Amino acid sequence: MIWAPHVTVAAIVEENGRFLLVEEMVEGRRCFNQPAGHWDPGETLWDAVVRETLEETGHRFQPEYLTGIYHWEHPTRDLTYLRFAFGGRLGPRDHALPLDAGIIGPCWLTPEEITLRQGEMRSGMVSRCIADYRAGRRYPLELLQSV
Repeated sequence: MIWAPHVTVAAIVEENGRFLLVEEMVEGRRCFNQPAGHWDPGETLWDAVVRETLEETGHRFQPEYLTGIYHWEHPTRDLTYLRFAFGGRLGPRDHALPLDAGIIGPCWLTPEEITLRQGEMRSGMVSRCIADYRAGRRYPLELLQSV
């Protein structure tokens, strides 16, 4: 068997003390996640986070910095994830765009609401990314180079 970690991207967006999440159905369970998804061939990581945010929320996303890089092992499946989380700004929502399959829709939650609903988060990465954002972690996009 060849080990192949899943490389994913996520958008961290705060407005008025609330964080943008998406409510989604995953493996028959309703849960919350940042707008996030897999890095596709031919994309830069920042192109991937712009695409995933648009597909899951209908909002255009402008990445401004990297919040962190996260390693997570799925607790019940033999899956490893490497997540690149980007902070940035949203443009207006285009309600005419269809959302990805499984996405119920975007929602805004306070850090307190996220803590109260911890069991409903898709993984521990959701809260960790927000905690790092709130701690002021900001890394320049220039850290990610294509050669």
